[in-house]
Amino acid sequence: MNISIIKKIVESYSIEQLQMAEEALLNEQKPEIEIEGVDEGEQLTHTLAAIFCKQQMLESDISINQAVRLYSQRVRDSIS
Repeated sequence: MNISIIKKIVESYSIEQLQMAEEALLNEQKPEIEIEGVDEGEQLTHTLAAIFCKQQMLESDISINQAVRLYSQRVRDSIS
């Protein structure tokens, strides 16, 4: 997971575009938008993170940095 890639994706694409990319990756297809990552798994992680962040930004009217912090906290909580 690369925070700078997630931020770039959040700033570049709509939720709809990200959801289409998620669908493509889940179906082992190449997404229509460019998602950086070393493999499809990392690309999917970045896409899901970007979707989460965009949803949080819209629902809670927060900045991208706050949304990324929320996502990072969610990941840390799931690990511990």
